[in-house]
Amino acid sequence: MNLHAVAIRNLIGPLWAAHERSPYLRHYSRLKQTQFEGKDRVEADQLQKLKRLLIHANETVPFYRKRFADAGFDPANFQSRAQLEVVPVLTKSEIRTVGRALISEAYRDRPDLRRKTTSGSTGVSLEVWVDEEAMQFKRGCTLRCDEWSGWRFGEPVAMVWGNPDYLKHGWRGRLRNGLLERACYLDTLKMDEATMARFADDLVRRPPSLIFGHAHSVYLFAAFMRQHRTGSIRPRGIITTAMVLHDWQRQVIEAEFSCKVTNRYGCEEVSLIACECEKHEGLHVNTDGQYVELIRDGRPVGPGEPGSIIVTDLVNHAMPLIRYQVGDVASWAGRPCSCGRTGMPLLARIEGREADYVTTRRGELISGISLTENFAMLVPGIEQLQIIQESLERFTFRIVRGPDYGPSSDARIQELAAERFGDDVAYDCEFVERIPPELSGKYRFCISKVPNAFSMSALTEIS
Repeated sequence: MNLHAVAIRNLIGPLWAAHERSPYLRHYSRLKQTQFEGKDRVEADQLQKLKRLLIHANETVPFYRKRFADAGFDPANFQSRAQLEVVPVLTKSEIRTVGRALISEAYRDRPDLRRKTTSGSTGVSLEVWVDEEAMQFKRGCTLRCDEWSGWRFGEPVAMVWGNPDYLKHGWRGRLRNGLLERACYLDTLKMDEATMARFADDLVRRPPSLIFGHAHSVYLFAAFMRQHRTGSIRPRGIITTAMVLHDWQRQVIEAEFSCKVTNRYGCEEVSLIACECEKHEGLHVNTDGQYVELIRDGRPVGPGEPGSIIVTDLVNHAMPLIRYQVGDVASWAGRPCSCGRTGMPLLARIEGREADYVTTRRGELISGISLTENFAMLVPGIEQLQIIQESLERFTFRIVRGPDYGPSSDARIQELAAERFGDDVAYDCEFVERIPPELSGKYRFCISKVPNAFSMSALTEIS
């Protein structure tokens, strides 16, 4: 038994939450109890939260008052989630343009608003403000889902993550990390062999119950361990997030650490959106905090069809995000999970970013995730690959070559390029030592500079 973890769960954690005047552990406790509620009960609760949010936005945010009126939508008469479909989606560019005008008049002068920023794939900052009540509820939601991995609150964590937040808070941050969070960090912006070796040594000395991090970064660390220290770390849980997790990455991670990977999906703007449970049959939507739609060409998609992820944040009343187009694509599973959480619908998988979809000259739309997965598995000797669609007629393949790369690899790339994009499409192979992460520490393996049906759908709806 880990006595420190028991002390955190029963003493240190509650005392620290009381000191912060945070109710997140109370939220967490209640959410654990209600996670198996039936579909009808959950949908009724969502409907109440939606109506409360919509009336609040109409009364206190002039932007939404006008948007609702222009759409002929009256929140007071809201009775069905399908009614929400007449409201145009909210795009990132609109949030940047409107800015603080999206903040509710009821919250504008409150000193406890939290500012969250993200640059996404464009490098242009996006700013969102969240009220403290919502922050603590989201914290409870995240803790509940993190425990689906097998890890328990209070147990030590290995973080494959950039820029540790606790370092920004001086000795108080270090004290909090040492007593409460118990996290050891591998900076994803400095993942060379020497740094990974030191991190591995730390984890052997102090074994973590959980490995948490960017999907591809966790994969890179697992590949390093397999080559140099295989079998020396055995966590109870692994959580990957922030990037799409490929099946071949999952296989390497699970094989090295002898532990199932729990894949999680969210974004800085609204926090946790969906997460795998212990059954690993898809990602459960966080229905307590988010209402999620998947749309294409302005209409809901059916099971198995890819659609743009549209999120309404049910708990952030400071800056309501109603029908927010996150910029990613997913598909519904169309079936319940065998875990019994029937009120939390299942996403089959996250398909990737809207901008990662490739449009061919034949008019086909191809998921960037499928492309990179396909090339990586079918071309011998590829260690890393980045596909860039420069135009309908030209691609660039950035390739990190492994020892098995040779003439047969070049020939296979030629075959696959013709098969996927057409015989008349040109491409260049650019051989590099490594594919660097973005400034956030995330990796991006397919980039299309050609607009597609997903990236254009929001512009069509509001034009």
